[in-house]
Parts: sequence; structure tokens; C-alpha cells
Amino acid sequence: MSRIGRKEIVIPAGVEVTVGEGNAVTVKGPKGTLHDTLCPRMTIEVEGNVAKVSRPTDEKEDRALHGLTRALLHNMVEGVAHGYERRLEIVGTGYRAAMNGKTLVLNLGYSHDIKVEPEEDMSFETPSATQIIVRGIDKQRVGQMAANIRGKRPPEPYHGKGVKYEGEKIRRKAGKTGK
Repeated sequence: MSRIGRKEIVIPAGVEVTVGEGNAVTVKGPKGTLHDTLCPRMTIEVEGNVAKVSRPTDEKEDRALHGLTRALLHNMVEGVAHGYERRLEIVGTGYRAAMNGKTLVLNLGYSHDIKVEPEEDMSFETPSATQIIVRGIDKQRVGQMAANIRGKRPPEPYHGKGVKYEGEKIRRKAGKTGK
């Protein structure tokens, strides 16, 4: 049986989980509300402050979807209770980030500034000119937004310049050798 799938999800105080028809799940919490339709073959039971996911059969597809469904539900509960954040670092001379209202303005060595608007329920923060924090309640959207920002100038292997995740190791290459 799936080790992840059989773990119970503890629902913290202030978070409400509602399961509708066809496994349409709504999770409400202090940070906001998330809606998603999870796999209809799985059975989601909410009893008090514990949620459990069970599967109908031991077929390969059901075993795979069991852990996935549980993980998605757990991410929704964690998101509305605590939220998620992804940290980015900017490396390079003259490369910097700044906030203009809610808009993130990136200067990454191009002839123009790059402006990134936050999606709903998301926010940006720049504690310094070389750090960006992406915050939100949906883990998938926070990760996608961070990947989109990183994609504006991915780190290059020769000098390591660009936008990278905090703690990411860049594999460096040796440059040309002289005579």
C-alpha cells in the first residue's frame, strides 16, 4: 500500500475541508480558499480534524493516484493554513530587482526592464536588490511563478550570472584556455 496515501492529514484549527460530489474539494483557512477536483475514484473522508484518502482497488493506476490525491489535499490544507514561499537570488553585476507597487521590476542586463505582475492570492517581496520572495497559498502556482521569473534570465554555466533558486548549485564550466 502507498506509504504517502495511507498517512492521515491533520487539519489545523481554523481550516475547514469540504468534499463535494465527484471529489470537488474546498479548503477554507485564514490565508484564503482553494478549490480543486481530485481523482473521483479515490474516497476522501473527513472526520473531525483528520482527513483520510482510500483507494478502491490495488490496480497499478489506483496505487499511483492514491498517494497523489493525498499529497494534493495535504498541500491545499498547508497552503490555506501557513502559505508557501519560494526564494530566488539574482547574481550578476548590475542585475537587480525592485518593487513598484505590487509589480516586480527586474533589471537583468537587457535593454529594458522586465515587469512581472503577481497573480491573485500571490505577492512578491524584495528584502534586498538581489533577493526575491514569491508568496502564495497554492504550492503549484507559487512554484510556477518562481520558475517563470527564473526563466527571464536562467543562470549561465560560465560566470554563474542570472536568476537562481536559493541554495541552487550551478554547475560551472571552464572557459577557454589561453596559449
